[in-house]
Amino acid sequence: MTETRTLVLIPARMAATRLPGKPLLDIAGVPMIVHVLRRAKAAQIGCVAVATDTPEIATAVRSHGGEAVMTRPEHPSGSDRIYEALATLDPEGRCELVVNLQGDFPTISPDNIRAVLPPLADPAVDIATLAAEIHTEEESANPNVVKAVGSPIGARRLRALYFTRAMAPWGDGPRYHHIGLYAYRRAALERFVRLSPSPLERQEKLEQLRALEAGMRIDVTLVDTVPRGVDTQADLEAARQILGKS
Repeated sequence: MTETRTLVLIPARMAATRLPGKPLLDIAGVPMIVHVLRRAKAAQIGCVAVATDTPEIATAVRSHGGEAVMTRPEHPSGSDRIYEALATLDPEGRCELVVNLQGDFPTISPDNIRAVLPPLADPAVDIATLAAEIHTEEESANPNVVKAVGSPIGARRLRALYFTRAMAPWGDGPRYHHIGLYAYRRAALERFVRLSPSPLERQEKLEQLRALEAGMRIDVTLVDTVPRGVDTQADLEAARQILGKS
């Protein structure tokens, strides 16, 4: 996967209700979005840019040596935002693979970012993502933990059958915590953003079900750890502790 083939895009906006101004919150002396940017660059899988509708975010990114691209404010999802950014950054269509990395994963490891790409070596795969095994019943039952349900097709890989907030699958055996990092073939991203929201997507409030309902193939790389997203003040303080020591 060469740099000319892969583009890592980080969608970022200021509209979070639980943590206003989340991308610009200070963690160990720099804004959260800059930590995500640095980890994406450290993965060394391709060019990296932040896609935002907020001038303050773009300014912060550029002041720390990153690339930012301005996008329209009305996008309903990060997928739509990165699609606009892709067209701006690569109008000639040279980039083949697009990674969508959430801007609230300041502690994600570069290894985890790299792990999302290998499934796309199979031309039958449209979209790749990550999951990690769940080890507690509390996590299994938590509707805020999205479960990836799939058929094993290798030692560290699943072919996704479904994603759900419910505890699934039933019975003995592993369950997997889905991690919201995606890699798309360019054509798959283009198709995805042009699809209307699907019935199961609306019911579960999970955007990736739109792709499955449309017959697109999603494969999952299994990794060892779940990166801690920052959604609450407690999450923010935990990230500050982790990154303050590094």
